[in-house]
Amino acid sequence: MRNLYLFGFTFTLMAIAVAQTPKIFEGADLKLGEKLIAENRCTECHASKVVGDGSAMYKPMGRVNSAGILRGMVEQCNTELNMGLFPEEVTAIAAVLNRDYYRFK
Repeated sequence: MRNLYLFGFTFTLMAIAVAQTPKIFEGADLKLGEKLIAENRCTECHASKVVGDGSAMYKPMGRVNSAGILRGMVEQCNTELNMGLFPEEVTAIAAVLNRDYYRFK
């Protein structure tokens, strides 16, 4: 019986986490996104464009106000820098940024 309660509790937590994830990021590979951000030196590139550690780049004067726009901004970097990322990689990066900075629901 205890295992049944534990299963129910775990299932409820998972449902809450999924409910808080924007549909566009559902199923995104967060580990892949973290890896791609590090490999492509995204933080370093952003830091070179703004004062400080680069985190100000992630919230440019209200321009990024939805999960879809966030993903579009990552795609813009991909295109402008000719990074060659696949759509699921762009989504993974955007999902990590959403988790760490934006928290769109």
